[in-house]
Amino acid sequence: MERQDLVIRVILTVVGVLLALFLIMYGYFWCQRRRRKSNSDAANSDLEAGPASPGRPANSTFLSLRTPLISTRTFGAQLETTGTGSPGSKSPAGGSGPATGSQDSSKTPPTAHNKALQNVKGDHPSMAFLQSRSISLVDMYIDNSEPSENVGQIHFSLEYDFQNTTLILRILTAKELPAKDMSGTSDPYVRVTLLPDKKHRLETKIKRRTLNPRWNETFYFEGFPIQKLQSRVLHLHVFDYDRFSRDDSIGEVFLPLCQVDLSEKPSFWKALKPPAKDKCGELLTSLCYHPSNSILTLTLLKARNLKAKDINGKSDPYVKVWLQFGDKRIEKRKTPIFKCTLNPVFNETFSFNVPWEKIRECSLDVMVMDFDNIGRNELIGRILLAGKNGSGATETKHWQDMITKPRQTIVQWHRLKPE
Repeated sequence: MERQDLVIRVILTVVGVLLALFLIMYGYFWCQRRRRKSNSDAANSDLEAGPASPGRPANSTFLSLRTPLISTRTFGAQLETTGTGSPGSKSPAGGSGPATGSQDSSKTPPTAHNKALQNVKGDHPSMAFLQSRSISLVDMYIDNSEPSENVGQIHFSLEYDFQNTTLILRILTAKELPAKDMSGTSDPYVRVTLLPDKKHRLETKIKRRTLNPRWNETFYFEGFPIQKLQSRVLHLHVFDYDRFSRDDSIGEVFLPLCQVDLSEKPSFWKALKPPAKDKCGELLTSLCYHPSNSILTLTLLKARNLKAKDINGKSDPYVKVWLQFGDKRIEKRKTPIFKCTLNPVFNETFSFNVPWEKIRECSLDVMVMDFDNIGRNELIGRILLAGKNGSGATETKHWQDMITKPRQTIVQWHRLKPE
């Protein structure tokens, strides 16, 4: 009996020692992993903020890029000035409207500034790619409809330092902002991002109890070659600061930099638009039509920023596609379900047999759905790809481009609509 008790004690002791060793090793490796992750995050940080350098105004902020956030090939572009015709638009000489260059490039020495301008404004084999990319940026971020309500205007200017590859943004003033506080005023500030990067952002100071704030603050975005700016969209989002609750959104402005001639130092007055309350996300699709064999091909590439439908802040998205002739549904296809994500990568291709004489009459009803184990699947958002009466201008244009460019794959981002 005593021997049996001794054996049990030995076994328990061995198990206890092994368990203690396991816990010690687990804790050690966990600490090492956390330390490596912290070191990696510090080493790979793309942006670093610092105080204004000598020669810069005290009320300035700058971001320095060690490595560009987007890796794109160098390509030229023809810039078009937008916003210079709006109130407050000025040329460097102080006049209004777009400025015309007064120097003859053939007589001007090839300085670094002129070389950069020639590279941007000159013809380049990748011009078509940039133009299609610019159209995509405009379609993605610009809503040409009239604001549903007046939420004020914002005044800002842009400048580009060619020698130091630095974008200079000056946020000047705003006017006629709506009152968000009980006092009949607001405490506005501006959040600045260069989309598609949303992680790194800058903010102005908060102006207390005013509907017509004056910031006069300067922001420097360093390490941006002029070509790389063509893939960025300036996003200014005005908020009302609240001490004890979430800050209220007042309005926002999107400005694709591919539309701006930065050499002219443009100044803008832009009407703020209230943020969309029903943002469903975006869907990247491609269309291709082969008249020879009457095959219409739809590729669902990926989606991003989908609306969360589940209590965990995620969705279980899949896409359902109907081929339609008029109002009659002909053929249905589905993608697999992607669990717990708002940014699924589908990479699914569907082919439909559509005769050439009917290609202008048919349409594709594309619905992004959220799968539910219990209950009915919910609609996240949808688009209608059609040559006539598509769900939006980009959808109609996408279809028309497919028809006018047979056998070519046309890729386009689309904003999902709630209904």
